[in-house]
Amino acid sequence: MTQAGRREAWALVPARGGSKSIPYKNLVPLAGQPLLDYGIRATLASDRCARIVGSTEDEKIAARFAALGIECDRRPPSLAGDDTAVADVAREWLLRLRAGGEHLPEVLVLVQPTSPFLLPRHVGILIDAMAADPAARSGQTVVGCPHNAHAWNQRAFENGRVCFVYAEERRRGYNKQAKPKHWLFGNLVAARVDALLDGEGFFAEPSAAVEIERPYDFDLDTAADVAIAEALIAGGVVRLPHMNSNVSDSRGAAARVETFSAAMPETK
Repeated sequence: MTQAGRREAWALVPARGGSKSIPYKNLVPLAGQPLLDYGIRATLASDRCARIVGSTEDEKIAARFAALGIECDRRPPSLAGDDTAVADVAREWLLRLRAGGEHLPEVLVLVQPTSPFLLPRHVGILIDAMAADPAARSGQTVVGCPHNAHAWNQRAFENGRVCFVYAEERRRGYNKQAKPKHWLFGNLVAARVDALLDGEGFFAEPSAAVEIERPYDFDLDTAADVAIAEALIAGGVVRLPHMNSNVSDSRGAAARVETFSAAMPETK
């Protein structure tokens, strides 16, 4: 697809200062670099988003956005809670921009810091998939569901006993070959701005999909996940060349990346 044929896309990087699982999770060091850097640097290296904006209420995270060379939008405190839907954050920001007379893009890509194995090409193929499917209200990367996690293998656990949630389906699909193919979320989602402004979420339907390979769908949430992710990186199971090279933001300014561990608070 030519550059002229591409739909304009922006990226939003939501990153609160609060976290229940790991203090300052978005800044936790992963293989020597802050977790926040991974998705941002992949998006910068993709060169497919005309604008990359971080959203936070926190000073330290805002400083990291600046160090990476991207814009920072200070979200209202009312949208910084644990239960805040990210679509509400995006919608409030877009409405503010529109009220100020700013041009809005066709597509908004949601870059989640907890998906550190996002690759630059993932950004490009998702935007291209949405361009190829004009009726799609959103788009997402997906991975095949492992057999043990398949819906027909799931159990309900209550009062010390377990049973299959989908017992009848399990009887018919007792082995891998007999089960229908299911899919899980990968590492990236995007929505048409019109869908968000209409009150829909980032997974608005119909949703275009592109398959990615495992373990690039890795989701980091706990301290154990940090150790697992570092093992995958150290073992060469995942390759992230964009983390070892200089990247530039969408305006062409060099993004200078340094380790930000000094900003991490001490934890007991």
